[in-house]
Amino acid sequence: MATFTQILYQIVFSTKNAENTMIQDEVDKLYRYIWGVLKNKNCTLYQLNGTQNHLHILTHVHPTVSVSDLVKDIKVSSSVWIKKQKIFPNFVSWQEGYGAFTYHIDQKKILVNYIRNQHEHHRVKSFNEEFKELLEEHGVKFDERYLL
Repeated sequence: MATFTQILYQIVFSTKNAENTMIQDEVDKLYRYIWGVLKNKNCTLYQLNGTQNHLHILTHVHPTVSVSDLVKDIKVSSSVWIKKQKIFPNFVSWQEGYGAFTYHIDQKKILVNYIRNQHEHHRVKSFNEEFKELLEEHGVKFDERYLL
């Protein structure tokens, strides 16, 4: 029998120290690159967006791929690519960790809209506030000293 899964992952990570280093005029190039990484891993991208200091990726992760390996591949390869392409001159690296949250497929439309509207959302809420809310919503215990 084949393997069947349907799990939505919202993957969230920031630039190092959540610094505003991603330039809006160039970010679509980064998004296309990350989409390529996901396609190469047989993952389905539903939405990708962020702000100057963080990204949200809504994806189905192929059952042969671990989330930690996927995030590592995205972060390492895109960091090298960003520096080679020189699209974000002040970009140093991504933060060390990440958040990965699972959702039922019924939440897909809501999540797509939420991620699509990141710029509006962050007019009133910082990345740190948003990330804490995600952790709390999903029952993840955390120490604030290790969030950034």
